[in-house]
Amino acid sequence: MRRSERGTTFIEVLAVATIIAILAAAILPLSRVTRQRQREIELRRSLREIRTAIDRFKDGVDRGQIGGTDVKLGSEGYPESLETLVEGVNQVGRPGFKLKFLRRIPEDPFSGKAEWGMRCYQDDHDSSSWCGDNVYDVYSLAEGIALDGTKLKDW
Repeated sequence: MRRSERGTTFIEVLAVATIIAILAAAILPLSRVTRQRQREIELRRSLREIRTAIDRFKDGVDRGQIGGTDVKLGSEGYPESLETLVEGVNQVGRPGFKLKFLRRIPEDPFSGKAEWGMRCYQDDHDSSSWCGDNVYDVYSLAEGIALDGTKLKDW
């Protein structure tokens, strides 16, 4: 039998399988970290989107573009709910024209739901209860820990 006609030996196959197993074992934790990082980036993006919409609503009230029945007394100029940002409010001086601030309420990537913890203007900055009068800030309801060691709900 010539050397070029021989097949691979069992030891060669075993060595290749071992190398592949080692590489796979090294990649798996890396993929988990990458997935966690992607979800954290999406959470930051969602929080920024909602907070920007709340700020735009408040700015509209302060400029006099939103008023009347759309601004509840005692709300300090903040929206009553997140749904208000999606449904829109009537613009002062333009009957029938609605100002909308969000197309939809973003999902929390850790829960997969469009549910957020909310704080009123009157609440403490780290409060976990909502007074129900207005939406001044939002936070994630996820109980997890971020890669940097902080709690997701503290973002």
